[in-house]
Amino acid sequence: MRYFIELAYNGTYYHGWQYQPNAVSVQETLNVALTTILKTTIDSVGAGRTDAGVHAKQMFAHFDFDTEIEVSFLIHKLNSFLPKDIAIINLHKVHDTAHARFDATKRTYEYHIHSQKNVFENGSSWYYPAVLDIGVMNSATKLLFSHIDFECFSKVNTDVNTFNCKIMEAHWQQYGNQLIFTITADRFLRNMVRAIVGTMINIGLEKIKLHDFQNILESKDRNQAGVSVPAHGLYLTKIDYEYIK
Repeated sequence: MRYFIELAYNGTYYHGWQYQPNAVSVQETLNVALTTILKTTIDSVGAGRTDAGVHAKQMFAHFDFDTEIEVSFLIHKLNSFLPKDIAIINLHKVHDTAHARFDATKRTYEYHIHSQKNVFENGSSWYYPAVLDIGVMNSATKLLFSHIDFECFSKVNTDVNTFNCKIMEAHWQQYGNQLIFTITADRFLRNMVRAIVGTMINIGLEKIKLHDFQNILESKDRNQAGVSVPAHGLYLTKIDYEYIK
């Protein structure tokens, strides 16, 4: 039987989602917990990878188990066993060929920035005190919808077959001293969101113009785009599947 496990985590002390031979990952920590509680080796398959220091408000992974699982019992046991920075939200029984990564129809990320020093935001938002032109940054987001190739925002030497992504939503919102960038797409390249944010910061600072941003998108050259902003401001917030509501 196949199950989707829905979880959230604070990525501060993890070297990303995916298993790493010489570092602690969320996937490894979850697998150890499942294996211990279910008393059989469990290898979960995640919906995607988050980099070191990146957080997730909603992540999915699937795993197989021979018999019916009592959902509330397993959720309680896992939350008691796991460290305080990983929380199990739900468990979904799915069809046998369901796949956490390949069946996802879209994913949503947020990037959080705060412009006034705040001791409670350390590690969960990027402190950036400069004045930014949010209006022109939102104008830049509209240019993303007319492109599908985002190689200019991809980590170099990555092992993907295509740099094509369909962006469905992208916008900046300001709440007092907090600024949040939200972006939804069918898939994301490694480092893509942090590179987009870093480039748009340059627009908000008036270091580059909208036509420069258009040229960057067309260049397919990572060196033309801005720097990647720090990982601790990035959140995976939602993953959509046709069969999970």
